[in-house]
Amino acid sequence: MSSKIKHECGLFGIWNNVEAANLAYYGLHSLQHRGQDGAGMVVKNGDVLTRTNGRGLLTEVINSEMLTQMKGTSAIAHVLYAPGGMKRNTAVQPLLFNFDKSSLAICNNGALVNANSLRYKLEEYGSIFQTTCISELLAHIIRRSRLVTFVESLKRALSQIHGGFAFLLMTQTAMYAARDPRGLRPLVLGKRGDSYVVASESCALDTVGAVYVRDVAPGEIIIINDDGIKSEFFTSERSMALCGMEFIYIARPDSNIEGINVHTSRKNAGIILAKESPTPGAEVVIASPDTGISAAIGYAEASGIPYEIGIIKNRYIGRTFIAPSQNLRERGVEMKHSIVRSIVEGKSVVLVDDSIVRGTTVRRLVKLLKDTGAREVHIKIASPPYKYPCYYGIDTPSPKELISHKRSIKNITKLMNADSISFISESGLTEAVGMSLCMACFNGDYPTHLQDFAGIEVNENV
Repeated sequence: MSSKIKHECGLFGIWNNVEAANLAYYGLHSLQHRGQDGAGMVVKNGDVLTRTNGRGLLTEVINSEMLTQMKGTSAIAHVLYAPGGMKRNTAVQPLLFNFDKSSLAICNNGALVNANSLRYKLEEYGSIFQTTCISELLAHIIRRSRLVTFVESLKRALSQIHGGFAFLLMTQTAMYAARDPRGLRPLVLGKRGDSYVVASESCALDTVGAVYVRDVAPGEIIIINDDGIKSEFFTSERSMALCGMEFIYIARPDSNIEGINVHTSRKNAGIILAKESPTPGAEVVIASPDTGISAAIGYAEASGIPYEIGIIKNRYIGRTFIAPSQNLRERGVEMKHSIVRSIVEGKSVVLVDDSIVRGTTVRRLVKLLKDTGAREVHIKIASPPYKYPCYYGIDTPSPKELISHKRSIKNITKLMNADSISFISESGLTEAVGMSLCMACFNGDYPTHLQDFAGIEVNENV
């Protein structure tokens, strides 16, 4: 069981390029960190939409020989993280729907808080679902709208779903990008020559040589076709509440979200954390690799304590690793990490990490550090205490599995066997990023009504 939150999904789309499949492949590869359970692509060649998908990493699903056969001028693509693992009803996207006179491909990143209610209602009206994927749910709602234009049907459908989402859709005549009214899930627009590109993160634009144009706005639909690009909004109730974990943990450091560089925001968090919780007498700052590195650099810079590489991560133990015995499985963290003895032995160590969820990894890192001779270990976390689950597309444990839920700092420190533990404040995180964020996982203050989750323990702000 992972001690970290699970990533979301990654989207990539390109319109009007003869190398659409190749560019979508490389763009999607740069988003692999957002999901490793499945990958897929739909390519448009004239009026024909063709789908390729499968379980596993992108390189396991699509190879170079397959790419040469994927002819077309437009494509949408997706990498999947499947909550709870790959199940029979887990859809590897994009989904492709073929109707009498048209076709529709859809993929998404995020989750809805009224998906169960909508599914029940649609089933009462006769809809039959093959998956639990919200892309299929949206397709049913669009199809039932029966308005004059596809855009009007899409706008009505999007106004009926609530939660955190980013969608890419493609028909024979256009590509559509849509973002939820709170901007919880990221989505960016770029341009490569005469081609338009849409992706979950700007790092994907860089990979394919596209120039960043702007972020898709909350509640916006961008319509891209052979005539160019236009924008419409499907709701007037829009405000920014981007998921804080994008900056803290999920997004790649080289990505920019809403004009803010992820590495810079993480480094800023480390600087602020050093000011909020100094550690007198500490001799070295080290990071929990890899997402703690930026914050650790900031902490060292602000505190004047030298930053060193004290933990080495074994990058060959990953998704496909199978331990040969239960004893080795239980030593997963020890097998993934090794300590540089000369850096920590006999010293008071500051260990910086991006977040702490269950606490398994950090607890074992503390043990490794002390077993290797560290005199003291002071944990610094570049996010507030993670206390509540996410309902907007990040697979988080139940509250009882979250180490910060209903536990004091003193109690958490004892459980970690650390000498101290400190978290950045919510105001400090906001200052580090420089924009308004959704911090529901820290304070239970959810930005939407949690329609299908009645009775949960939150501080709901409707």
